[in-house]
Amino acid sequence: MTQAHPFPGERPVTPEVVKEHNLNDLEYQRIEAMLERKPTLTELGIFSALWSEHCSYKHSKPVLKTFPTQGPQVLQGPGENAGVLRLPDGWAVAFKIESHNHPSAVEPYQGAATGVGGILRDVFTMGARPVAVLNSLRFGPLDSARNRYLFAGVVKGVGDYGNCVGVPTLGGEVDFAPGYSGNPLVNAMCVGLLRAEDLTLAAAHGVGNILLAMGASTGRDGIHGASFASEDLSEKSEARRPQVQVGDPFTEKLLLEATLELIEQRLVVAIQDMGAAGLTSSSAEMAARGGVGVELETDKVPTREPGMTPYEIMLSESQERMLIVAEPHRIPEIQAVCRKWELDATPVGRVTDDGMYRIRHHGVTVAEIPGQRLIEDVPIYTPVAKESDEAARRRIAEPPGRPPRADLQSALALLLDQPSIASKRWVFEQYDSTVQGATLIPPGGDAGVLRVANTGFGLAVTVDCNSRLVSLDPYEGGKATVAEAARNIACTGALPLGITDCLNFGNPDRPEVFFQFTEACRGIGDACRAFNTPVTGGNVSLYNESPTGAIDPTPTVGMVGLLEQLDHKVGSHFQAPGDRIVLLGGASSGRLGGSAYWTYVRDFVGGEQPTVNLEAEAALQQFLVAAARRRLLRSAHDCATGGLAVALAEAAMGGPYATQTFGAKVILPGETASDEALLYGEDHARVVTSVHPELEEALLQLAASMGVPARTAGTVGVPGGEIVIVTPGGRYVWAIDRLREIYHQAIPRRMSHVDEDRAAVA
Repeated sequence: MTQAHPFPGERPVTPEVVKEHNLNDLEYQRIEAMLERKPTLTELGIFSALWSEHCSYKHSKPVLKTFPTQGPQVLQGPGENAGVLRLPDGWAVAFKIESHNHPSAVEPYQGAATGVGGILRDVFTMGARPVAVLNSLRFGPLDSARNRYLFAGVVKGVGDYGNCVGVPTLGGEVDFAPGYSGNPLVNAMCVGLLRAEDLTLAAAHGVGNILLAMGASTGRDGIHGASFASEDLSEKSEARRPQVQVGDPFTEKLLLEATLELIEQRLVVAIQDMGAAGLTSSSAEMAARGGVGVELETDKVPTREPGMTPYEIMLSESQERMLIVAEPHRIPEIQAVCRKWELDATPVGRVTDDGMYRIRHHGVTVAEIPGQRLIEDVPIYTPVAKESDEAARRRIAEPPGRPPRADLQSALALLLDQPSIASKRWVFEQYDSTVQGATLIPPGGDAGVLRVANTGFGLAVTVDCNSRLVSLDPYEGGKATVAEAARNIACTGALPLGITDCLNFGNPDRPEVFFQFTEACRGIGDACRAFNTPVTGGNVSLYNESPTGAIDPTPTVGMVGLLEQLDHKVGSHFQAPGDRIVLLGGASSGRLGGSAYWTYVRDFVGGEQPTVNLEAEAALQQFLVAAARRRLLRSAHDCATGGLAVALAEAAMGGPYATQTFGAKVILPGETASDEALLYGEDHARVVTSVHPELEEALLQLAASMGVPARTAGTVGVPGGEIVIVTPGGRYVWAIDRLREIYHQAIPRRMSHVDEDRAAVA
């Protein structure tokens, strides 16, 4: 190994500088042993980025290996930019979810916008055209001006970027809880379509092949972004604002079209997004995947600021950039395609046969590291995992007393007024959900559905997580997250195919946090095995902590499903008076632990939650798909947050732009649970369906043959009528139009002064 030389003017590597780079003593000692010398500052920056939690998964890799990742539908599993599943007729779907939490906490607009840009690039580098974006957003309560400011900025950033690129936002979730006040979560998911034969991987090979930087020039924005994502947020984090990347969606659109054309013409050997850690991660990971070395010449990289050092060029996370590996004779053709799309493609390095990761600047070697070891020799940590005593106590606690019946009557309106449950129309109205003209079911239902062009089939897409359930019992909560996502997909008539996950947790060195992480992952893995929905990839986001404490554990799951025929699609809302309401699922368990009712009405988070019966969930999914194929269902709506009362209200209110609402009457005879549990319990494997009276018996017979509990419980009423639920303990009546007004005004009412919030916080 040759001696790398510091770039003129670089700071010497001292213990203080090592600490600034978030490397501990063990890691630094391993670096010196690997190099057999002291690193240069450029080398230290490279190790800091690639050995950060965000890039290396050094606390999570052993746990992630327990996930099921194989299946006949898997074309590409974890380890690439995005996972890919097979579809009919030679088609495939690429999809991935990623976090952009810390940047969004200090600069919400650009933090969210560049999160969308990054996940789009992860998908189109696979050769897939993005056809849908989804997001999972979590904030503190909206009675705080700062939380309103963050919420408004993130939503605008997500909408502006996706709208400009021309990719529809088909769904998502928005949640509010005190645990996110100091550390909001911004998880972005992208779904793309490709022909299976066009699948492109990011593995460099071919000694002598050329590396080209394509797209935007490199600036100083985003330096140390990966390491910033791998530390707790603190009061000093505002100083990180200059490290938040700045996005340009119009350049992204050009980059998307150029990339897909290069792939279609078979002009590239490999291609990868310069995402977290920028040129460093893209070049090092591509080389390691291909088992080759690379040599980069940073003075050849186009920069938009004068005097940038190799350290800055390697660690910049400027947006809208790609790294290409290509055969030398293909360079003129690649540059011609890029010129067509008003982009540059500049040779900046080459593939070598010595396995070294080498950086040169004006002919001077400023970094030289064994390439495979740079990626693979990161220390792996297995912290202690132990549930906290407080969590164990909370799980067996209950709120004092029992509410009077009048409180049960008023509780439904209170729940529908909660921003976490209420209509998210204020959010998705800022997103274009119909661009590209393929949307069949837009946001506002159980899952978004789109058609695959020039075929007879479609895709259903969703993101889900109930963090309250995970915080109370991480294993059951992990199972519940996958189960809810699969129910939402199946309610549309689509067969669940696979998942991508974004695992948002606190500091893994805290035993109670690592317990939450390992147990939630165990639950996710068990559910995916039961449903035959392998994990195709995703993202781990740890260190989501602020001075107020850790976030609620939030393992977000993104799922895709196959709608075999477009006319099999099923909506979430009641369609016609006189239709029979058929409830799917067993009797109430009587448990209210973790429910929205106990949280928002009784002001209590705790208690024993209903357990997830994976066999019952799988049977329910199969039944919903079978019923949709037979066109037996008029509507199907997952019964989850808020329980049966909320699910009935949402089904009766119609979609966000419905011209009429429907009354409904449901009778629950012979139940032994309390009225609290019957109305607001959140038992799993339950769905509210409606069916034409002439098809009622066929639906019930199909359910019986497939082992799914089903019973006709009521009838869809007249437009603008009342919701009536009769239990053994009483009769509850609500005016549906009043509930709809509350449901759709909850968030706009709280966000009515957002302009003043922006000014005050800024």
